[in-house]
Amino acid sequence: MVTRPTRMEVNLNNFLYNIEQIKKYTNGVDVMPIIKANGYGTHINFCTDIINSFNIVGVALVDEGVVLRKNGYKNDIFVLNQPYVDEINSIIENDIVIGLSDKSFLEELIKTNKKVRIHIEIETGMGRTGINPLEIESFISLLKNNSNIIVEGVYTHLSSADYDDEYTKKQLDVFSSSVSKIENLIGKVKYVHCSASNGILNYPNSYYNLVRAGIIMYGYESFDKTFEKIDLKPVCTLKSKITFLKEVEEGTSIGYSRKFITSRKSKIATIPIGYADGVKRRYNGSIIVRNKRCPIVGNICMDSLMIDVTDLDDVNVGEDVYIWDNDIITIEEIALKTDQINYEVISTISDRVPRLFIR
Repeated sequence: MVTRPTRMEVNLNNFLYNIEQIKKYTNGVDVMPIIKANGYGTHINFCTDIINSFNIVGVALVDEGVVLRKNGYKNDIFVLNQPYVDEINSIIENDIVIGLSDKSFLEELIKTNKKVRIHIEIETGMGRTGINPLEIESFISLLKNNSNIIVEGVYTHLSSADYDDEYTKKQLDVFSSSVSKIENLIGKVKYVHCSASNGILNYPNSYYNLVRAGIIMYGYESFDKTFEKIDLKPVCTLKSKITFLKEVEEGTSIGYSRKFITSRKSKIATIPIGYADGVKRRYNGSIIVRNKRCPIVGNICMDSLMIDVTDLDDVNVGEDVYIWDNDIITIEEIALKTDQINYEVISTISDRVPRLFIR
C-alpha cells in the first residue's frame, strides 16, 4: 500500500503498448527488455507477471539478476556487462547468462567445470568492453575443449546510432564479419544482437534475431526525432501533494540561504519531495497544480520544495501536484533545465519514492 503522498505512478498498459509498437516496428523480432537500474527507475522489473512473458531480459549487474530469480522470473536473464570473478558462484547458482569479453574471466569460468551460458561481446567501436575482433580465434580456442561453457549469443554496443551514420555503419560491418567468423568456428548461436533503442529506430538492417529495447520501451525519446518514427506512450508520472500552505508578506525569505525573497504578498505551498528523492537541487522549474505551472521558489531541500501558488484561487492542503505529467512538463524539459538526459531523470528517482502500478 502506498502511504507517502509522493509517488511515481507507472502505467503498465502503456508499457505493454510500447512493447507492441516496438514489435510492429521490427516486424516481430524478439525483444529483450532492458530492465536494469530497477527498470530505468520504474520498478517494472518487480512486475513478475509482465516480465515472465519475455524469453530473455537484460540487466546490468549479476545482483539484479539474482533479485529477478528470487522474485520468480523463470526465463533467461542476461547480464550486459562484464561481471567480476567474485560473482561466479552467484552466476552459476542462479543460472544467469553473462556477457563475456575477458579471457582471464573465461579461464576462471572454465575452472569451475560447471555449466555457464555466455554471449560473446565484440568491441566494434564503443571503447568500453568487448573482445578485439582480431582475437576471436584465440578466444574461441579456449572454448573448444571445455564443454561447460556454452556460447548462446554474440553482441555489441552501437555508440552513436542516434547521430553518426558513417561510424555506426563501420561498427555494423565489423560486427557482421565477427559474427560470421564466430559461427564459422563454432556453428550457429542462439542470439545475435546489437540494436538498442537508437539502433532499433535508425538501422532496420541491424536487428538480427534479438533487439534490446531500453528507453523507448518506457515511452521516452532516445533521440530528438523518436516520436516521428514510432508511436509511444510515456509510462510514468511523478506526483505528490501539497502538505503545507501559508500566506507570507512581501520581503519574506523562502528556504535555505535565503535564495528567494518574495516581491509581493504570496501563498507558498510545501511539497514533500526533494533532492534525496531525485529532484535535483539545481532544478529551477515549475510544479503542476490544477494543470498550471507554479514556480519552485527557494532552494530545493533534501525532503521538500516550495512553490508559489499565489495566482491560484482556493488552493488547499492535500491537492495533487505533478513534478512531471508528460504533457505540461516532460522529463525532457526537466533534463534540459538540470543538465541531464532523460534517462537520468527517471532512473535516479530514489527508492524511497513508492511506485504505484496502474493498469
